[in-house]
Amino acid sequence: MTDLSDSVAQKRSRLLALLSSYGSCAVAFSGGVDSAVLAMAAHMALGERATAVTGTSASLAEGELEAAQELAQRIGVRHVVLSTGEVTDPAYSANAPDRCYHCKTELYTHLSALAKQQGLAVLANGMIVEDLGEHRPGIQAAREHGVRSPLAECGFAKTDVRELAADWGLPVADKPATPCLSSRIAYGQEVTPERLRMVDRAEQVLRSLGLRTVRVRYHAGDVARLEVPAEEIADLCQRAVRAYLADELKRLGFKFVTIDLEGFRSGSLNDMIPIDELRHNC
Repeated sequence: MTDLSDSVAQKRSRLLALLSSYGSCAVAFSGGVDSAVLAMAAHMALGERATAVTGTSASLAEGELEAAQELAQRIGVRHVVLSTGEVTDPAYSANAPDRCYHCKTELYTHLSALAKQQGLAVLANGMIVEDLGEHRPGIQAAREHGVRSPLAECGFAKTDVRELAADWGLPVADKPATPCLSSRIAYGQEVTPERLRMVDRAEQVLRSLGLRTVRVRYHAGDVARLEVPAEEIADLCQRAVRAYLADELKRLGFKFVTIDLEGFRSGSLNDMIPIDELRHNC
């Protein structure tokens, strides 16, 4: 364990007390740092009355399910894996700016059914305070299903979550964010299993070069826009690396391969959404 700051220690105490008050809960568990901290806290507060639930579909990157299973085992929390079918929903595959709403509606519908079947009193997700100020249509789906956000309610920001994860010895304390693969496909471009596989395998190619934080954005015309941290762009621009990436990604089905000179930006595809369509906290 590490020495927690007083602020995070206080938030941890509030979190454990809040979770204890639930009596029992089901945690939406992706295996990222936010949901891992929540699952750990739920297990500490509720023991066998806490269940971590992972939804799996074509939008989940390769290896993420296995990583979530290993992490749940390490935490000691009961873990359930559910198959979700959002990719077959026309409202989801159409890939409008509210795509995440349809994804979370599918997940929370399954989660609600499981909770009812197993007598779990509360549904909880790993949303943190930064999420409240972003384009998050999934927040509406959470509200419609009565899903609580204990981390956000207790004031946890990303730095707080990572500090607590490190204190608890969770191996994902410094894991980069890994949103679903559909978030890589430009709005208006249909989400298909084939395109999701193209993106997933392309990101694996980038990681094979030793890069940790990567995004391959799919744009119309089978265009791949590569995002890496700005300080790593020069590495991609080396002649041999460019040739390798172009060859490998075209082999996967991309027709054009580009490098974004602005570097990695979480949620950069939201820049394409007209301001009047942005849905903050709705």
